[in-house]
Amino acid sequence: MNHPLENQTCPPLHVLHFLYHELRPEGSRYSYVLETGEFERHIDLFAGIRDQKRENKAPALWPEVTFDDGHLSNYKYALPILATRGMKARFFITAGWTGTKDGYMGWNELRSLLDAGQLIGAHGWSHALLTHLRDDELHMELFRPKEVLEDKLGVVVDTMSLPGGRYNRRVLAACREAGYTQVYTSVPKAEAFPPGTMVGRLNVRGDMSVAWIESLLREQSGALANLERSYQMKAAVKRVLGDKLYEKVWAVLNRKEDEAAAG
Repeated sequence: MNHPLENQTCPPLHVLHFLYHELRPEGSRYSYVLETGEFERHIDLFAGIRDQKRENKAPALWPEVTFDDGHLSNYKYALPILATRGMKARFFITAGWTGTKDGYMGWNELRSLLDAGQLIGAHGWSHALLTHLRDDELHMELFRPKEVLEDKLGVVVDTMSLPGGRYNRRVLAACREAGYTQVYTSVPKAEAFPPGTMVGRLNVRGDMSVAWIESLLREQSGALANLERSYQMKAAVKRVLGDKLYEKVWAVLNRKEDEAAAG
């Protein structure tokens, strides 16, 4: 599946991929929910930077948009905002939730995304953390979503987003075996264009202001380098605590909602 920048006449040298999850008109205290109007301001910022980059007027990173999970709000709210600005995003779908889990897209919505020129990737079958799985479970989480998405949608699905950002050498080898040519992580860093087999992304939270997002895209600001250092510190804490305890701490700090509250 082509990268959206491959059709640009003068592709940028460096790209920053942004990772979004759920959108809501009223927002939420949960960190991974972004208010719809704020998302629209992000996209306006990205569109403006892209226009300046095309005219060689902005020493900034080229912004790219991705979504994880396949939440229905991606179709209901994000797609119209992207479409009115002529922007493509890559939607990584937890295939086992498609058409079965409340609040998530069905096959008709995914086909509509494709018809609108958007891109589809895989995000596992059940959103299981891949580093925790036996070999047979890992095989199912990687092979099955690719096969089902390709069968239902009629497109090649060769990009994979790692649930929870978790990976190791075994997981990456399994991704290659399953036929994924690019694996998207949650490591916030700029990527050269064209990107390699591992693609870092900035995980967008609801408390990130447009001004701060803009500073990340300014190559000389140092804001992205500071964020990378913060991520490495968080990764060290995660290794010390272990996944189970870290997830509990993460849920409290990010004010994660349970399924009933989210619904």
